Amino acid sequence: MFDKIGIAVVGAGYWGANYVRVFNELPDAEIVAVCDQRPERLAEINKRFPGTFVTHSLDTLLQLDDLDAVVVATGAATHFDLASRCIAGGKHVLVEKPLTTTPAQAERLIELADLHGVKLMVGHTFLHNPAIQTLRAYANGPEMGEVYYLYSRRTNLGPIRHDVNALWDLAPHDISIFNYLLGSTPQWVSAVAANVLKNQREDVGFISVGYAPNILGHIHVSWAEPNKVRELVVVGSNMRIVFDDLNTMERIRIFEKGISAIQPEVANFGEFQYQMRDGNILSPRVDSAEPLKNQCRHFINCIVHNQTPRTDGQSGLEVVRAMDAIDRSIQRRGAPVFLEEIIYDNATLALVAA
Repeated sequence: MFDKIGIAVVGAGYWGANYVRVFNELPDAEIVAVCDQRPERLAEINKRFPGTFVTHSLDTLLQLDDLDAVVVATGAATHFDLASRCIAGGKHVLVEKPLTTTPAQAERLIELADLHGVKLMVGHTFLHNPAIQTLRAYANGPEMGEVYYLYSRRTNLGPIRHDVNALWDLAPHDISIFNYLLGSTPQWVSAVAANVLKNQREDVGFISVGYAPNILGHIHVSWAEPNKVRELVVVGSNMRIVFDDLNTMERIRIFEKGISAIQPEVANFGEFQYQMRDGNILSPRVDSAEPLKNQCRHFINCIVHNQTPRTDGQSGLEVVRAMDAIDRSIQRRGAPVFLEEIIYDNATLALVAA
């Protein structure tokens, strides 16, 4: 039986420091160490959280007797190496999104977690956002009718990442939300991207995503747009639902308006009639709980009660597979890529010793 879950955070940047803050506020958790290669970041942690043990060595961290779980909040390219070492050390692991940068790496992390009997969770924080949970309840309710399509915009001036492009930085949020809302994964993707800032990575992208039975999703991401937008819209036959993460007063707005086709009683050359629906505009109450704190609390509960995380390794793998297909489509200048047709070669993956 656990007293408090001993947590270490690897990566002391913006998100890493937030994880330290949140776990310090949870009664069932205790921060036992913070690890980072940058002395200035460790100094900042000591300044904000006096008495916290800090180290630049992951090996030193993994030897701590009171350590139960590790949060990996480093650059995406390092996730596989760091997470696999922590799992092999018998620690539960929460990895920031994306889980890894290749499907083969994600599959291997899932295998390692099963082998060592530890929890593997991905930081798809929006799935712990009360507004997204409210949106999902309405989108899957009888009042929604048939879901036609979804679209999202995630734009701002930076911040520019140095390990992944704008699509890998931003679109995993929206892919994970789309999967969560629809309860399925993409059948195909089509994407184009550009390097408008003349750096080494694409900084703007447009992604189309196809779900069964015939639901279309669209995602626009950019590091180069002056207008910061964090918006997601679901359009159905009976209503339109808007999630605006920057609107602190009305994060969810529901427009009870829609259009649907009605089969005529007598065939009329295959033409359908249409029924219009016009109703109210609603702004349901949304819990103000912090998504990151909800996510961290969920991680602790999964460890203590031996539960499967809402954003487990498999859900992380599904997002990575979609992102890998997006990369392939960009290379083909937007040609659709069907996920079930991709054959992944695991032979080149260096496996971590069991």
